[in-house]
Amino acid sequence: MTAPSRPPHDVADLDLAPEGVRRIEWAEREMPVLRLIRARFERERPLAGVRVAACLHVTTETANLVLTLAAGGAEVTLAASNPLSTQDDVAAALVARHGIPVFARRGEDRDTYYAHLNAAADVRPAITMDDGCDLVSLLHAQRPGQVAEVLAGTEETTTGVIRLRAMAADGALGYPVIAVNEAETKHLFDNRYGTGQSTVDGILRATNVLLAGRRCVVAGYGWVGKGIARRLAGMGAHVAVVEVDPVRAIEALMDGFAVRTAGQAAPWGEVFITATGNINVFRREHFAAMPDGAILANSGHFDAELDLQALRALAEGHVREVRKNVQEFDLGPRKLNLLAEGRLVNLGAAEGHPAAVMDMSFANQALSAEYVVGHHAELSPAVYDVPEAIDREVARLKLEALGIVLDDMTPEQKAYVASWKSGT
Repeated sequence: MTAPSRPPHDVADLDLAPEGVRRIEWAEREMPVLRLIRARFERERPLAGVRVAACLHVTTETANLVLTLAAGGAEVTLAASNPLSTQDDVAAALVARHGIPVFARRGEDRDTYYAHLNAAADVRPAITMDDGCDLVSLLHAQRPGQVAEVLAGTEETTTGVIRLRAMAADGALGYPVIAVNEAETKHLFDNRYGTGQSTVDGILRATNVLLAGRRCVVAGYGWVGKGIARRLAGMGAHVAVVEVDPVRAIEALMDGFAVRTAGQAAPWGEVFITATGNINVFRREHFAAMPDGAILANSGHFDAELDLQALRALAEGHVREVRKNVQEFDLGPRKLNLLAEGRLVNLGAAEGHPAAVMDMSFANQALSAEYVVGHHAELSPAVYDVPEAIDREVARLKLEALGIVLDDMTPEQKAYVASWKSGT
């Protein structure tokens, strides 16, 4: 294959491209739904000429989404959605092998991160794809003149949907956005199984600790927290859940987990994992009560779930790297270990979700992009769920790819569930 001309880009090292190509191809094997969509997109070109600015984690799975959008005719520019989630070989492969403009470097500082977001915004996109709402926020706050040019957007993650709903409630959202995170084929699988497995993977890669018999605290029992708690329990850990929602708390209790306040959990736990989408879940008073050697990890989108400012103040500058992706904070009589700088541990210390589960999430992204190109004129500025037809089509394609066949209801059964007359 002849390499395309080099597009505008800012990546760490183009010489990493061959390894990135191999890893993108490996992930593609686990993404049959996206392959089916890509084949149709190549024939039909539903996104021809549409400029897409994507602010996503630059991983092998994202690369396969980008290549699917490009196959549909989209002009895609990709920027990182987190300073630690970029896989530099993947970024290089997209630029050097596929001619995709990519602006992402693992470990980039805040100024570089926002310079990369601005580079994506410079293409004057008709569609935005966000993972955390940073690109949408940038356009509205710093480039309001461009907002009217955007047909619609999509949002990948819980944190981003929370921010978008707040924008919509304030009357600040200037174009419609599809909440891909709310699709059942996304949050039931990606959030629960994908984040559950990859969070544990990140903790183990960073620390190599034995989880069996260890006391682990999971803050938040949404779909992400449920997945993490169940994976930990499956590895033999003793798990306690911290929650503020009474319904989720009683669900955690009935799922077999202890339910504690953060204050109760702090002196008990040995591993602490946040998954709430909120700020300062574990704070100064909790750090002061945690045992020596405690491990702190965050699986939420932003590093604000742990009060890092308070942690640094307690350590008074006594911080050192003791392993890759592990910072030891010396609080005097005790030491606490922070993983991946408090950023999302599954991408900061591991590779993120397995491709098989991202197959469904990114299928929703691709089909939602196609949907808004055809239907944006019917949508007012608001946050929308993924259309049910798309959600069900993704599930159908996944089952088809796995060789699984379902029963159909008989005519009698269809009539029964549509009737109110049948009774006791």
